[in-house]
Amino acid sequence: MGFLSVAAIGVGSMVGAGIFALLGQAAMTAGNGVYASFLAAGLIALLSGLSYVRLAVRHPVNGGIVEYLFQAFSSKLVARGLSLVYLLTLVVTVSIVAKAFGKYGARLLMGDDAGNWASNLLAALIVVALSILNLISDKAVGRAEVALVGVKLGILVLLMAAGLPSIDPAMLAQGKSVDMMTLISSVALTFFAYAGFGMMANAAANVDDPARTLPRAILAAIGLVILLYIGLALVVLGNLPADKLARYADTAVAEAAKPVLGRFGFIAVSIGALIATASAINATLYSLLNLGKALAAKDSGGLAIARWLLGDRSGFLALTALIIFILYVFDLNAIANVAGGAFLLAYLAVFAAHWRLFPTVGGSRFLILLGAAMMVVVLIVVFSQLWQQQPSALGLFAALLASCATLAWAMEPRGARAA
Repeated sequence: MGFLSVAAIGVGSMVGAGIFALLGQAAMTAGNGVYASFLAAGLIALLSGLSYVRLAVRHPVNGGIVEYLFQAFSSKLVARGLSLVYLLTLVVTVSIVAKAFGKYGARLLMGDDAGNWASNLLAALIVVALSILNLISDKAVGRAEVALVGVKLGILVLLMAAGLPSIDPAMLAQGKSVDMMTLISSVALTFFAYAGFGMMANAAANVDDPARTLPRAILAAIGLVILLYIGLALVVLGNLPADKLARYADTAVAEAAKPVLGRFGFIAVSIGALIATASAINATLYSLLNLGKALAAKDSGGLAIARWLLGDRSGFLALTALIIFILYVFDLNAIANVAGGAFLLAYLAVFAAHWRLFPTVGGSRFLILLGAAMMVVVLIVVFSQLWQQQPSALGLFAALLASCATLAWAMEPRGARAA
């Protein structure tokens, strides 16, 4: 693959589910600062992507981040625990994207007064359907992915082309101003919309001249997506009155199409949202299933139940049940904060792996420290905000991290645990 192919993978992986799910929530949280939030999250994604690329060029393997962590840390317990944190991000990602699928689907099918029961039911059904599809065969997943991805970029470009000329400056000015702590905290939400950039690094084994092509593709893809997200934020905030943004925060992108494209625009963008979110759920479940198998195969010892949970089909269904539990119990904003925090923590581990492998993979120690420092600041602020405003979400995050630590210990070979 060349530069354009790799950049296209990155843009296609980033654009879609995250922006449909979180643009309204981010605008409600960050107010007039939402543009700065998307820019800051994009810069963090860029720095993380450059570290990811260095690791991928030196270790072009199918195991992705799991393989990098096992290469970087001599303690298999540490590597396994950090790998499980990444798998945790995939679990929470499916929950939040399924929640968004349900919100758009319920409103499209049942109107503005669709209840939470309807959106949660649709969310659970799409998770179950695509989990079963992933268990059938890899070929079925591939065919479904090709069918799902096609139209999402076209719909967003249409919305941008129609929405930017009709922006009302007065509406842009009505957005609330927020303090610095709230703005920094919002970066966890907006970072989620960039999380697919790692797909470019995963293609390293099939890229022509990866040491030159991958960094250029990362810069181009994330730069383009930053501009797209800021443009979409302008369209949403410049066409939706504050009361409608608050009411339809979960489906803000579709609602913003109404003033400029009418009912047709709302339906088209809603369908695009369903396609994008279903595609993201399908791809993430596929990654969860395969990375779980790769991690389960790392050790022959450990408790059988731990290997079953990650490496067996029935164990995958247990993870599917956890996904459904999360989306039923927690609202979209709470899950979004947990997802953003989990992704930041997982990619912080990528910086740590790059630092430890620096003598062999190269790069810039300054950029590693800068990216890691930005992530740490955002994480500290996010945890502080959750402690004050959403302790249940912080409790969910703590419970999932504790589960990762417990499972990592359970997978440790018996002799190592006893020692």
